[in-house]
Amino acid sequence: MIIIPARLGSTRFKDKILADIFGVPMFVATAKNVSKVDDVVVAVDDEKVKSIATSHGIKAVMTDTNHQSGTDRIRQAAQILGLNDDELIINVQADEPFIETENIKKFKDFCDKNIDNAFMFSCYKSALNENIDDKNLVKVITDINSNAIYFSRSRIPFNRSEFSDYKIHLGIYAYRVKNLKQFCTMPYSVLENTEKLEQLRALENGKKIAMLQIQSQSIGIDSPDDLAKALSKFA
Repeated sequence: MIIIPARLGSTRFKDKILADIFGVPMFVATAKNVSKVDDVVVAVDDEKVKSIATSHGIKAVMTDTNHQSGTDRIRQAAQILGLNDDELIINVQADEPFIETENIKKFKDFCDKNIDNAFMFSCYKSALNENIDDKNLVKVITDINSNAIYFSRSRIPFNRSEFSDYKIHLGIYAYRVKNLKQFCTMPYSVLENTEKLEQLRALENGKKIAMLQIQSQSIGIDSPDDLAKALSKFA
């Protein structure tokens, strides 16, 4: 199952999930896109957003307004839906309306194949011509087995000597329900609070995050500038 956390409040981009994507709200565009791969539920925190989802034929569940992370919101959604502990949840961010469905399928297969080998799963792409010093682009470094070592908004690794193989993290995660529950019982970590990246909570607690490299042209939308760039690119 794919669950999309859709919090209405956004400090960097007001009502971001309602931004227009070629005639529909952003979270609707994301949900419609990924529904080509699997069943989709949107975890909302506002009755207006739930009503919009329903009007577009998208299943939505109401969650608390005070969750500090999308993962906490997904955990409550899983409880409401009565999902069993071994079910795999794919978490797609509401601000990824242009993520390619073939990449979601590839990611799902990767998770199924490696389900017993990691605590969580996620994706990255090559930086190519991206501005790697953009703080909204989260970077990741991995070990030789493609497990995450660290995520940062800063340039990692620091290129004291020549280096060009930067990896951009994509906001797609997967985990079994039992691991999701465990993650949400872990205390908020120092690294997580410093970088404002919740996946660092898992790493700081010694958990393995298996990373899949994909080829993607998608643009995660964190700001009005990102929105303008994406609409221009995919028009």
